[in-house]
Amino acid sequence: MLPANAWHPPPVPCCRPSRGAGEIRGQSLCDHSVGKDPPAERTGQRQRLSTEEATRWADSFDVLLSHKYGLAAFRAFLKTEFSEENLEFWLACEDFKKTRSAAKLASKAQRIFEEFIDVQAPREVNIDFQTRELTRRNMQEPSLSCFDQAQGKVHSLMEKDSYPRFLRSKIYTDLLSQTQRRLS
Repeated sequence: MLPANAWHPPPVPCCRPSRGAGEIRGQSLCDHSVGKDPPAERTGQRQRLSTEEATRWADSFDVLLSHKYGLAAFRAFLKTEFSEENLEFWLACEDFKKTRSAAKLASKAQRIFEEFIDVQAPREVNIDFQTRELTRRNMQEPSLSCFDQAQGKVHSLMEKDSYPRFLRSKIYTDLLSQTQRRLS
């Protein structure tokens, strides 16, 4: 059993909004495609993270980011390092790219810029001067791609720096051990 203060994926009902640890923007932490009817949902059972799924996170950073439990575990790890702003910025950019309303585009872009990119922003991400200035210029006429370079730099930073430390972290190794013990 993990110590009480160790992170572990919360047992949330599949496809229902969650409101606890590991919450991802009000979504549940199940890992199936929308529209499918997994057996656990039909029977009222809860989805559990498998050892195979957790092990796959070590295959690539993008595999980790695409898995809801992986994203939640990585976020928990980044919080221990006081660097969750990188992931939050990356997620804000992913959400921004889904914006379909031209009226909302400029205000969303401004909010992201002020929160993450601007010098002395409350959750300023670590990007170089040229990228910051390019993004500032892109803000004059915001488009769905105005944060692409900054998002790419932050993704690369997390992949090369935070991701390898996450794979060696107690959070990840304990999670793997927990899933393996359930098999025995």
